[in-house]
Amino acid sequence: MKYLPLIFLILSTHVESGTASESRIYAALPSRAAPSSPVILSDQSFKNEVQRAIDRGLDWLKTDQNTNGWWSTPDHPAVTALPIMAFKGDPSRRHADAAFVKKGYAHILHSAKPSGGIFTTNLPTYNTALAMMALVAANDPSYDAVLRRARSFLVGLQTDFGEKGKIDDVFDGGVGYGSKYEHSDMGNTSQALEALYYTRHLLADQKSADAKDLNWAAAINFLQNCQNLPSYNKQSWVSDDPKNKGGFIYYPGNSMAGAETNAQTGRVALRSYGSISYAGLLSYIYADLKRDDPRVKAVFVWLQRNYTLQENPGMGPQGLYYYYHTQAKALSAFEASELELADGRKVNWRRDLASRLIDLQQRNGSWANDNGRWWEKDPVLVTSYSVLALEMVYRGL
Repeated sequence: MKYLPLIFLILSTHVESGTASESRIYAALPSRAAPSSPVILSDQSFKNEVQRAIDRGLDWLKTDQNTNGWWSTPDHPAVTALPIMAFKGDPSRRHADAAFVKKGYAHILHSAKPSGGIFTTNLPTYNTALAMMALVAANDPSYDAVLRRARSFLVGLQTDFGEKGKIDDVFDGGVGYGSKYEHSDMGNTSQALEALYYTRHLLADQKSADAKDLNWAAAINFLQNCQNLPSYNKQSWVSDDPKNKGGFIYYPGNSMAGAETNAQTGRVALRSYGSISYAGLLSYIYADLKRDDPRVKAVFVWLQRNYTLQENPGMGPQGLYYYYHTQAKALSAFEASELELADGRKVNWRRDLASRLIDLQQRNGSWANDNGRWWEKDPVLVTSYSVLALEMVYRGL
């Protein structure tokens, strides 16, 4: 069985008309057969609760936009791209084409560089990739030229430390921050792969010398070099312990979750953690690895064994809302309706996640993390993560 078409994850299935540009985007959507049984009232009631939480989150985001079109800060268009994607993905489409959303797009376009990057001063990979996703969500062919240049910019950031064209370094094939740090990492790589996956259709229209695609084989090699899986990754830190086996770390030789030393052998192994393991599953999907590939199966097993909504496994409250967002995206793409936990219990992760986010929503409609790691004290960022997660959950209910 193939994965759910990924464009389904960021766009509503509602189509206003039959234009060519809409056909290009929505052709990938699965057809919806008539339900075989009547809709259960309690399920519809729960969907209504989820939609209400989405509405409240979007209403808060609307009021928090700067009059110049950006959210939170003008220095990072990525933080404006996330609310835009949330408004575009709203199942009710109340604000999808509103003037204030168009002002957000204007800010993103204003941040585009002649090089193709979409950023202001730093974090070019992160900002460019998320800005591209917002532009894709617009489903507007007038943005294609910007997207082509941005795509070429991201492709040019792929790491190749050894002999050019050969995969001879553990960091080869990934993507890093694009400025301060040269080496690849899972966070930037997963964001870049997502943007490149969703814009591959533009390659067919691009005939210039710059119309080159990512070296996807090298990207896969980097991904497996970040996975705790001894059958594919021979680095000394790789763990065969079930606590870590199959999960991901941040980059070769470094885990945000730290390391553990075997008391008997003295061997140091790096700990897998939740958010980056979901990013790893997503990245394998973007790279078109099959569901039955051992690397895909291994990370999915680790995620099931470590399933929780009380924390980001291995990281506690750090990056909690990025964890929720990436979990929703990865499990939706993987078409996982239920997860089988280590103790044999099966859980409906969509209902669990939606209920958790509804409980955490503040009275004004926003969300925030008390832990500020990775900018998560910024309510714009965290509210966008939460709304996007709820929108993906809604479509699967």
